Amino acid sequence: VQLQASGGGWVQTGGSLRLSCAASGSFFRIITMGWYRQCPGNQRELVAVITSAGGTNYADFAKGRFTISRVNARNTVELQLNSLNSEDTAVYHCYAVANVDRESRKDGRTTAYWGKGTLVTVSS
Repeated sequence: VQLQASGGGWVQTGGSLRLSCAASGSFFRIITMGWYRQCPGNQRELVAVITSAGGTNYADFAKGRFTISRVNARNTVELQLNSLNSEDTAVYHCYAVANVDRESRKDGRTTAYWGKGTLVTVSS
């Protein structure tokens, strides 16, 4: 599975960006897609994830400002970032959990994948 993210860039404090990620390659089913980020000097942290059924989980800092959405038929996930501030400056990584084939789905085996990341810079 390859994850290609786009949409990062520079934005002023209070502004918005929309990140997009598309999954491609060989897999049976993508279960979960989402975004993590790594702020300068910090470890990678969860931003938001969404299941194929539409269930979502947000980090506290993302609630009320960020919205995750997904189009299962296109294996894409998007993250709308609003009310951005300097603390949101980070490399945002797309994330997916998949069953690679029919057998792994039967067995309940999953594999996690990461995209290379897209840089979001917020400044005044």
